[in-house]
Amino acid sequence: MRVVIAGGHGKIALLLQRHLAGRGDSAVGLIRNPEQAPTLAAAGATPVICDLEHADVAEVAAHLADADAVVFAAGAGPGSGAARKDTVDRGAAALLADAATRAGVRRYLLISSMGVDAPPSAGTDEVWAAYLRAKKAAEDDLRGRDLAWTVLRPGRLSDDQPTGRVTLTRHAGRGAISRADVAHVLVALLDEPGTTGATLELVGGSTPIADAVHAATT
Repeated sequence: MRVVIAGGHGKIALLLQRHLAGRGDSAVGLIRNPEQAPTLAAAGATPVICDLEHADVAEVAAHLADADAVVFAAGAGPGSGAARKDTVDRGAAALLADAATRAGVRRYLLISSMGVDAPPSAGTDEVWAAYLRAKKAAEDDLRGRDLAWTVLRPGRLSDDQPTGRVTLTRHAGRGAISRADVAHVLVALLDEPGTTGATLELVGGSTPIADAVHAATT
């Protein structure tokens, strides 16, 4: 399987790339900073320089040639303002979807966020509110496309060791999840086309990941 991951230098993306490479798949990470390339290579991925805030559809589609799936793991990151939440967390996700359609890549996993269904409450930090709106807009855009998409909404992220056990459902409730377990779930979702069209919330739990993903298809 050849999987192209937008935001290839992110913590979840690096873990995902390591898992994919470890089982013999081809992982390609899209990054905008060439200095990040050695880190991706060390994770077993092929780094590709592609700035999703400035690239056009044809350029991104060329990087998706022969891919079996794409994963949107990009984000504007800490310290970015409200404008970049929109251009990255929404705009780049839509660009990747446009490129996937042009390249004939059907499978699309979007890493989103819990808490996007309700509008930001009064007094919410402006940048955080922009982030939530951007994630919700990216989800809504993807749902309107003819792609085999799955939206994954992790809870509060940690760098804890993986447990291999999660709660994965339409409405999981608030909770934490390690980035390592998120990466394992993404691999399982890539292998399970039955989750197409599902929006799934993910937090720590007691169900083995393989069983949780299988249950999400029923």
